[in-house]
Amino acid sequence: MKRYQIIVALALAGLIVSCGKEEEKIKNPAKYITDKDKLDMLYSMKDLDGKGRLYELDYTVDYKLDQVLKSNITDTENLFKYVAYLLYDELPGQKNSVSIDPGCSVFAVPESGSKNYIMGRNYDYRHFNSDKTSYVPTSAILVRTAPKGGKKSISMVDGLNMGFGQGFFSNGTQDISLLMGLPYAALDGINEDGFAIGVLALSEKQTNQQTGKPRIGTTVAIRMLLDKASTVKEAIEMLKNYDMDMRGSGRSNYHYFMADATGDYAIVEYTLDGKSDEPCVMEVFSANDTLRCVTNFYVSPTMVGTTDGWGSSHGKDRYETLRSTLLENKYSLSADKGMKLLEAVAQAPTEELTSQTQWSSLYNLSEKTLRLAILREFGKEYKFRVE
Repeated sequence: MKRYQIIVALALAGLIVSCGKEEEKIKNPAKYITDKDKLDMLYSMKDLDGKGRLYELDYTVDYKLDQVLKSNITDTENLFKYVAYLLYDELPGQKNSVSIDPGCSVFAVPESGSKNYIMGRNYDYRHFNSDKTSYVPTSAILVRTAPKGGKKSISMVDGLNMGFGQGFFSNGTQDISLLMGLPYAALDGINEDGFAIGVLALSEKQTNQQTGKPRIGTTVAIRMLLDKASTVKEAIEMLKNYDMDMRGSGRSNYHYFMADATGDYAIVEYTLDGKSDEPCVMEVFSANDTLRCVTNFYVSPTMVGTTDGWGSSHGKDRYETLRSTLLENKYSLSADKGMKLLEAVAQAPTEELTSQTQWSSLYNLSEKTLRLAILREFGKEYKFRVE
């Protein structure tokens, strides 16, 4: 072998050894996971933007939804303690700290020039540093699930709701065991039948239905519907079988927006009954073009005069932009115009907790696809399909 060939060969060998050591060095611990299939799944996570702001994980093990649904556990921290009991191989000595609080804007319309239907969704939430003034960028996580006997889906998780900030997966120190709970932290998503859903925050006491039915929490409901519902009508009937308990899910109450590949759409809210000061009545609003969009105030007439009733200014400017744009376009948008509308209502970080658009999702309900932009970077999109 010639001298320069030997030098190159040695250099390449050194590079391989170096890279191997580097990969081993930056591999984060999964302290409570020992099962090989689970570890292989967790370590298969991909950094899609190269900056630790958007990850993708193919969730391939059983996340035991039926057991979670039977548990009647709704408080988020207790839910993830139970998830640890079900999915971890060794149990931690303390609760995991998990919370949600989405701001958000959503709309659904037919796609102009085709027979497709689309749903657009901005997820807005400002995460603060410990100084309570400076902004912390999240890590958005796209989660693929294909449960046995259920429907395949893709869904979006705010990593910081689970303590996973920008670049967490390659910092070499942060324990990633809690990623086992990703299916139960979804904030919006779409399944193989074209059913899509998003959750939005409301300033009101948290929902506490008590009719004697099995109890379900905010994000477990999203997981259930993505796994089991083909249409909006099916989703509504499923929710009617449960008492919704949103207590312990962040600081807010919430309403859902959902849409499907048939063109159906609905806003689901939990409102006051005139007796209790906790929302406890499930109301469904649909079949009217004025209900094709929603932000962070109630559409229910029963909530007029409450903190986030119809007169609230919370999200009203975004709502007016959504509403006027949809009306101007006769309630039909091209996919590109749909992304432009999400851009128009996207938010920079302010003192408002429900500011700062973390991601913008445009779901094609007919094609079961997602066009995604993170952190208002609309010139750089990521594309996904349920498969």
